[in-house]
Amino acid sequence: MNDTATKVIIRPWRRDDAQQLASVANNRSIWNQVRDRLPSPYTVMDALQWINHCATQQPAVNFAIVYNDKVVGSIGCVPKEDVYRKTVEIGYFIGEPYWNRGIATEAVELLLAYVQRQFSVIRVYAEVFENNKASMQVLRNNGFYLEGIRRKAVIKNNVIMDDYVWVKLL
Repeated sequence: MNDTATKVIIRPWRRDDAQQLASVANNRSIWNQVRDRLPSPYTVMDALQWINHCATQQPAVNFAIVYNDKVVGSIGCVPKEDVYRKTVEIGYFIGEPYWNRGIATEAVELLLAYVQRQFSVIRVYAEVFENNKASMQVLRNNGFYLEGIRRKAVIKNNVIMDDYVWVKLL
């Protein structure tokens, strides 16, 4: 376990998180690694809309990543439906000033524990753009394996690239 183990928590979003969320999410380096639905630029109003949306979720599936009492990122899961109902997709980002500290690795570990308590699933996966080696390492650190590479499956910033699918069986 890294030295962040006692400093990282994930918790439901609160309205007073909006400023900190906007501060970390309004970053082109983060936006370049996530789906286009994350607004860019990312404003306090965007953060408030997200927090209000999350407040309606039952059970909660999106959380603030808090490190040393500061919101430093976001993490969540999407329970799948129908024939995929035993599967959950996860996603996350960490604010750039907090990269390379083990925070994402710890947050994913905490989310996996939550998923196992909250949902009856046997499979968790994440999709990662080909150039996001740091996120791939976070998943590897949490026992995920590379299941496949979807060639030319993503377009981001008008660049077509591969999508790496990382899986953990529970």
